[in-house]
Amino acid sequence: MKMKSKTLRTLVATAVVVVVAVGFVTNLGIGTISAPGFWDISILCPLGALGTMLASKMMVPRAVISLAIMVLLIILFARAFCGWMCPVPLVQKVRGLFSKKGGKKAKAGAKAAAGSEAADSEAADSGAAAPLTEAERASLSASCSKGGEGGCASCAAKRGSAPDARHFVLGGALLSAAVFGFPVFCLICPIGLTFATILLVINLFAHGDVTWSIIVVPALLIAEVVLFRKWCHKLCPLSAFMSLIGKANKTFVPAIDDAKCLETAKGTACGACGRACDEGIDPRHPQLSEAAWSECTKCRACVDACPTNAITMPLLPKKRADGPEAGDAAGGGLDAAASEGAGAGAAKP
Repeated sequence: MKMKSKTLRTLVATAVVVVVAVGFVTNLGIGTISAPGFWDISILCPLGALGTMLASKMMVPRAVISLAIMVLLIILFARAFCGWMCPVPLVQKVRGLFSKKGGKKAKAGAKAAAGSEAADSEAADSGAAAPLTEAERASLSASCSKGGEGGCASCAAKRGSAPDARHFVLGGALLSAAVFGFPVFCLICPIGLTFATILLVINLFAHGDVTWSIIVVPALLIAEVVLFRKWCHKLCPLSAFMSLIGKANKTFVPAIDDAKCLETAKGTACGACGRACDEGIDPRHPQLSEAAWSECTKCRACVDACPTNAITMPLLPKKRADGPEAGDAAGGGLDAAASEGAGAGAAKP
């Protein structure tokens, strides 16, 4: 049985944490996810690199090199770090330990998701999904006008297409580093706090080090992930930084095969890919997405959710015979289906 991407992402993030923990125990000097490397050869996270240079008010060669490397990786993989390596989603799982009601809701949500997936699979096998009405076709095929001043309001409201709270936190993090001469945000960054907690626990059991940090650091980490449930979407400055650079990303973008997609091949309603995306991106109807493509974490949830395996994530988008790229043509197939459906409707007596 094929392993789901969600399970694989959890395993990858857990493996990263385990490797770092082993590095702490064995004193290998491999650093953490915020500064990976080996002994003196290491790179900083982009936010840490910028903070270091602003704090020192000079160009630091190590920070410049680290920033350049990270920018290239973000251009290639966009926000894949958030989907595959960041330890924060792992820590956020402790929410269920603080509320039985929350645990019940999580189970109910899991059952609903399972039911939805089963329904999608059944629809794919039987083709019994309800056909789209003419009004639905017209609505879903309508895209925002690229002309005019600034486009439509819905596009402007998409997360990642315009500055949001994360960008203000990013600006505050960099400004505080310049003012105080120290990357202040690093003290409260949940990624750094995660590895700091691991190191404190190791030192507690290995060397008997007992300090207030063993209480304060984990408490601060738990407070952030429990109280700020939308940390990644609303507050994370690293997420904001990656989404800005991610606008240049053209690789591993979800592409839809119109010959397999239920909506274009059979003219039936589906929407499984849009519902599966935690970022609010709808690969089938990008114009209806809650977030811009630069917010994509390459998590492959949409690929797993598609009941007909119509979605792939190629290294580079394939160009169609009529010109547009596969990613841009996601809504084009539906336009064609809508026109075909309208023509069929007009032909009826």
